[in-house]
Amino acid sequence: QVQLVESGGGLVQAGGSLRLSCAASGSIFRFNTMGWYRQAPGKQRELVAAITRVAGTNYADSVKGRFTISRDNAKNTVYLQMNSLKPEDTAVYYCNIATAWGQGTQVTVSS
Repeated sequence: QVQLVESGGGLVQAGGSLRLSCAASGSIFRFNTMGWYRQAPGKQRELVAAITRVAGTNYADSVKGRFTISRDNAKNTVYLQMNSLKPEDTAVYYCNIATAWGQGTQVTVSS
């Protein structure tokens, strides 16, 4: 079972940027799809972005044009670059690979 550790969250003003990282304990090359999810207070966890082994990507409509997901197989790491952040992006962000989930990293966007 691969283990995941997220980092890079924090407090940022609206319009700012953050880059989240998800480091895996083992090789991620064998996994086809990896994703970032988020969960805001009182809401269900939702998919933010996903990336396939051949770097195909999929984004939630709410983040298209602002967020970019990428993966570095050599470093066993998945990234989420978040630009033009909005207060509604405030949530705990989780990395997911197969059945493995990270512990989450808090992102707070102030208005």
